[in-house]
Amino acid sequence: MIEGVKIKNLIVHQDIPDIKDENSEKGFLIEILRNDDDLLTKFGQSTFTIAYQNTIKAFHWHKKQDDLWFISSGKAFVVLYDLREKSFTYGKKQIISAGKNDFKLILIPHGVCHGYKVVSKEPVALFYHTTESYDINDPDEFRIPFDDKKINVDWDSLK
Repeated sequence: MIEGVKIKNLIVHQDIPDIKDENSEKGFLIEILRNDDDLLTKFGQSTFTIAYQNTIKAFHWHKKQDDLWFISSGKAFVVLYDLREKSFTYGKKQIISAGKNDFKLILIPHGVCHGYKVVSKEPVALFYHTTESYDINDPDEFRIPFDDKKINVDWDSLK
């Protein structure tokens, strides 16, 4: 695992409906983020995005901002690569499966580049919280091509 990356496996609880109806499907409830999780050091912004099957959104990284990702529907492989020269996991790659039926909260520290591939027919719904607000005049976002040779991801093998 890359230094500083934290993964919280989320517990699905059966929801208890207010009206009892034997013919209706029961939902579920998931506690995503708590103030005692020690995951988000400060709040900057929350964002929501949708991506469709076989979409690859990679790579970018931040100098100051940490990201906290939650995929609520669909399934994706999240790819992380440590760019921090002083980290003991510098140059290491980590691939995490996340999404429906595999709910996780993923903390991505600044200096770790990240991206993902949607592998489900169902679109991926990604909610993420950041420690900094986006500044359109001075964005803390730096891009690396999805097919970067150093990171070397075989995207076709992620299914």
